[in-house]
Amino acid sequence: MVRIRVLVVDDHRIFAESLAAALAAEPDVDVSAAGSSPAALRCLDRAAAEGRKFDVLLVDADLGCHAHVPGARPAAVPVPEGGEDGLVDGISLVAGVRSGQPSVRTVVLAEKDDPRRAALALQAGASGWVAKDCSLSRLLTVIRGVLRDETHLPPALLTGVLRELTAARKHRTESERLVESLTPREREVLRCMVAGLGRKAVAERLFLSPHTVRTHMQNVLGKLGVHSTLAAVALARRAGVGPVDLAGDVVERGGQLA
Repeated sequence: MVRIRVLVVDDHRIFAESLAAALAAEPDVDVSAAGSSPAALRCLDRAAAEGRKFDVLLVDADLGCHAHVPGARPAAVPVPEGGEDGLVDGISLVAGVRSGQPSVRTVVLAEKDDPRRAALALQAGASGWVAKDCSLSRLLTVIRGVLRDETHLPPALLTGVLRELTAARKHRTESERLVESLTPREREVLRCMVAGLGRKAVAERLFLSPHTVRTHMQNVLGKLGVHSTLAAVALARRAGVGPVDLAGDVVERGGQLA
């Protein structure tokens, strides 16, 4: 019999243990549980090193947020390095697992339906979004379905999720169009901004005067239609613009990119 290896990740210990026990009663399921993102990542790495990778990850959407920031609405961000107390929500863990172990299917367990966060979960790499209070048979159907490369969402969420994904695609396309309006030098300045470099650091890197860099930055903000560096960086990331390589060589001298 081919067995399915499942890892439950939830910081509510009673819920995690109860769900793990229910799944373990299935003859074709092996299950483990972790109470935090760092613990889950360690479990995944250890299992992979031992040649017994997990097949499916069941992740609490609000992982890490219940005890730390009551009522907070977590954002989907890359999983950072950190200890057990790091505030990393479940959708962020999905993104980290997708990057590190793409063969592992992830399903987000949520206390309530939320089209926006469900769309974020899918964008992060999740294969499903399931209510925490769903039946065991429904959850097993989803687990087996995602292993067949199916995507599972509650029917009531479909319209809202499609709307969110369409809006995200529209924003990304618009952001890409705005970035394309920049000159090569302005795009290089924008990449420096994404890397968090200040005006002086950008000037040193590009062999320009601070005054010239200031002018380039103002032009970047104007062409992107934003009023702050933070807004420019957010738009750049939506358009897929990454940071300049701070460990690499400086860009070429001269005025070819000006």
